[in-house]
Amino acid sequence: MNEALHIVCPHCDGINRVPGARLRDGANCGKCHQPLFSGNPLALDERRFSRHSQKSDIPLLIDFWAPWCGPCQMMAPAFEQAAVQLEPSVRLIKVNTEEAQQLGARYGIRSIPTLMLMQGGREIARQAGAMDQAGIMQWTRQQLVGL
Repeated sequence: MNEALHIVCPHCDGINRVPGARLRDGANCGKCHQPLFSGNPLALDERRFSRHSQKSDIPLLIDFWAPWCGPCQMMAPAFEQAAVQLEPSVRLIKVNTEEAQQLGARYGIRSIPTLMLMQGGREIARQAGAMDQAGIMQWTRQQLVGL
C-alpha cells in the first residue's frame, strides 16, 4: 500500500494525505498537529459524520447507539477495545441516534446497536445487535476481505 490515503483528522476534521505504508507510523495532522489515530472511537455529529464518510479513504466502522439502550452500553467497552486493534486500518465511529436522528433515518437504522461498515461514502455491510470485542473484530475483518 504505497499510494497516499486521505485521512480526516479526528480533532480538527482537516484532510491529510498519508502514504499507506506509513499509516502505522503515528502520523500527526498537518493542520492541528494532533495524532491522526488514538485507538479510541470517534463520536460524531451529522456534520462531522458527512466529512469523515465522504473524505476518508480508510473504512469506517460506525456504531449507531443510544444512551438509554442497555445492549449499547454493554457493547461500548468492546467497541473501544476493538478500536485499539483495528486502527489505523479502520476508523471507529460512534453515532448517538438520539442526537443525530437524521443520520439514523438516512441509513434506515431500525434497531440499536447497529454496526455499519462504510468505504468511500457507501455502505459495505451492516450488523444489528450487540457483539463482544472478538465478534466485532471478526465481523469487520470478514467484511473487508477482498476490498
